[in-house]
Amino acid sequence: MMSLVEDMTGDHPARPVLVLSNSAEAAGLEKARARGIVTAVVDHRPFGSNRAAFEDALTTVLDQARPDIICLAGFMRVLTDRFVLRWQGKMLNIHPSLLPKYKGLHTHRRAIEAGDTEAGCSVHEVTAELDGGRVLGQARVAIQPGDTSEALADRVLPLEHQLYPMVLRRFAEGIRTRIDLP
Repeated sequence: MMSLVEDMTGDHPARPVLVLSNSAEAAGLEKARARGIVTAVVDHRPFGSNRAAFEDALTTVLDQARPDIICLAGFMRVLTDRFVLRWQGKMLNIHPSLLPKYKGLHTHRRAIEAGDTEAGCSVHEVTAELDGGRVLGQARVAIQPGDTSEALADRVLPLEHQLYPMVLRRFAEGIRTRIDLP
């Protein structure tokens, strides 16, 4: 999130209007407040298994902020088709694998266990299919002998911080062609 915020200055076609989290303890909230960005929290726990009510609360907050683009970054909740369709074409997500490989969780461990020679991250449009939207950018890193999922994650994270702002800038400019970083 901070990589996106820090990039949205100068000639960037987008500006942050809201940082929204489902956890009041999210470190990004204080960082956003320190930069004068409006923040909000919609805790999912009081809603229990009522995902529709949780997403209605999210939508209320988002409607007030009126974002043109929603960037998911560390938002570890699966969104329903109804919510995704409401914001379709306006939502991006960063995922720590070379999609379409390894949708969901534990991506680095799964890449290592599969014997892959490379891993990386993908920025994609959010659709109703989990991690299934059009890939707008990818960055790759070699998997080293003896790599752990933690070591691999540490090498992928800087690529995420580089790739996501690049894709967001292009997306805000109306460019939907894919970019790949070496």
